[in-house]
Amino acid sequence: MQFLYDHMYGLIDLSFWGYVIISLVMLQVTVTGVTLYFHRDQAHRGVDLHPVLRHFFRFWLWMGTGMTTREWVAVHRKHHAKCETAEDPHSPVVFGLKKVLLEGAELYKEHAADPETLEKYSRGCPDDWLENQLYYRHSYLGILIFVVAMLLMFGVAGVIMVAVQMSSMPLLAAGVINGIGHHSGYRNFETEDAATNIVPWGVFLGGEELHNNHHAFPSSAKFSMRSWEFDIGWMWLTIFSSIGLARVKKVAPKLKFEDEREQIDLETVRAVIVNRMHILREYTRNVTLPVFRNELNRDGLTRRARRLLIRRPQLLDEASRQRLRALLAKNPKLATVVEFRERLQALWEGRHVSNERLIAQLKEWCAQAEASGIKVLQDYARALKHYTVAPA
Repeated sequence: MQFLYDHMYGLIDLSFWGYVIISLVMLQVTVTGVTLYFHRDQAHRGVDLHPVLRHFFRFWLWMGTGMTTREWVAVHRKHHAKCETAEDPHSPVVFGLKKVLLEGAELYKEHAADPETLEKYSRGCPDDWLENQLYYRHSYLGILIFVVAMLLMFGVAGVIMVAVQMSSMPLLAAGVINGIGHHSGYRNFETEDAATNIVPWGVFLGGEELHNNHHAFPSSAKFSMRSWEFDIGWMWLTIFSSIGLARVKKVAPKLKFEDEREQIDLETVRAVIVNRMHILREYTRNVTLPVFRNELNRDGLTRRARRLLIRRPQLLDEASRQRLRALLAKNPKLATVVEFRERLQALWEGRHVSNERLIAQLKEWCAQAEASGIKVLQDYARALKHYTVAPA
């Protein structure tokens, strides 16, 4: 008893702020492990981490969260494959924001325990002795080791530190990113799902705050897209790459404008398809919104209609789709630019189309756009001919 009393503050006695700093550092190590190892390295293969980093993060996440690689990766890949459908593991569009925020961990566990989900979506994950005989088979052993270690090192304060660590992923990842990240924020790209950028500075959650950017380019190791956005996960990757602990494999493509290009060929088609998210964004900024602003206050058109024109129709509820149809029926110019946007999207959404056919379709689209009589659409079609794929 005397020993327990003498060591009630653990082997390491810190000030209040010492405990706070250690807790925050451990939390950031966990967040960094999730975004760099689970997410960018394992789930999307956008980066190759050095085996030393991989083993460290795999051990730390098993010990500090009880999560294993194949489960996390499988659930996340299923989320991308089935996003905003009834099969999505954690969509607030389907389940409601409140349920994902408060019960996100339970939704995760339900799909992580599904053998079919693991079999289909966890391919390529570690399949060694450590994973099969220790991490996956004894997921709660890691948590037990973590709790005992924290109590030995920090004593009574360790209880609070453990609570902070154990609640971080259910609250921050399963709740905030999967919930708010598909409900509120701003969108750089009109993806087929409802993903948003929660804030432009991804600091506290490893860069995962830039969720819309990630859904636009899932395999990109870098989540920030705009000059004023910051992805702390990319900062760590830059540091690790400089010392040989990481190798970036993929980043989001960029559009390149070449003045001398004026003929539509396979390179043009490739640029349009590879950069389709950028193409759609440019179309919205340079065609849809200018026409919308010019048509404001005509036939009852108000600023509230802006969202109807920008959002993908499948993300609108039935009442909103009806309002959109009524709006387009009254305004031929807006109906024309929306129709051309949908036809442009059909270029990369088609299946089993030959290169020759794709080139012919893009030429036809540009010719008809230039004959539309809508200046901004004509200008956009002419600019499209100059696009090429920027070197990585």
